[in-house]
Amino acid sequence: MRKIFLAALLLVAASTAEAQVKKSVSILGDSYSTFEGYMATDSNAVWYTCAPQKRTDVRRVEETWWHLLIKESGMKLEVNNSYSGATICGTGYRGDDYSNRSFYNRAFHLGSPDVILVCGATNDCWAKSPIGEFKYEDWTAADLFSFRPAMACMLYRLQTRYPNATVYFIMNSDLTEQITSSCRDICQHYGVKFIQLENIDKQSSHPSVKGMRQIADQVMAAWGE
Repeated sequence: MRKIFLAALLLVAASTAEAQVKKSVSILGDSYSTFEGYMATDSNAVWYTCAPQKRTDVRRVEETWWHLLIKESGMKLEVNNSYSGATICGTGYRGDDYSNRSFYNRAFHLGSPDVILVCGATNDCWAKSPIGEFKYEDWTAADLFSFRPAMACMLYRLQTRYPNATVYFIMNSDLTEQITSSCRDICQHYGVKFIQLENIDKQSSHPSVKGMRQIADQVMAAWGE
C-alpha cells in the first residue's frame, strides 16, 4: 500500500512539473486565425465557424493552423485575439477607421504568453491601406493610419509589454511585394522571427483544411531553424 501511495505521489508530482513547464501561446491575427467560440471576446468578428457553409471545408477548431500547432508542440493556448477583416494599421476597407480592431491596439490584450504568433497584413494589402514611411519611434495618431508605422508600433508594443515572450510574425503567401518586404524589414529591425508562408491551399482566399495543415507545418519547421 505504501508503494502504491508513493507511486501516486510521484505521478502527481510529474504531472504538476509538466504543467508548470508547458509554454503558453497567444495569437494576434485576422480571419485566418479565427474560430467561433475561441476568440478573446465575443465581439471579435469571426470567419471560421462550425456551421455548414460553402466558402471553406474547415469545420472544426481542431483543423485550424494554430490549434494543430499548439497541440503538436505540447503548448497551451493563452489568448487568441484574432479579428476577421482587421488591419494592422487604422485604415480598413473603403478607407474606414479600423483603429479599434487594429493589430496595434489589440496587441495590449494577449494575456501573459511565452510565445506570441502574429499572423497579419493580409487585410492591409487587400484593403489597399496607405503604406506610409518607415518610422520606429514617436508615432502620432495620424501615423498609425498607415501600414509601415503601425506595423513598427505593433512590434514595439509587443516587445515592451511582453518582454519575456518570443514574437514570431507569420507572413501570408500571395501578397504584394511592397507589403511583404516592408514586413520583413520591420521584423528585422526589431529582431522578430519572420516566417514566410508558401503555396498555401485556399478556398475563398482563406486556408482550407489542407492549407491550415500547411501553415502549421511551415511554422513548426521555422521554429526548428
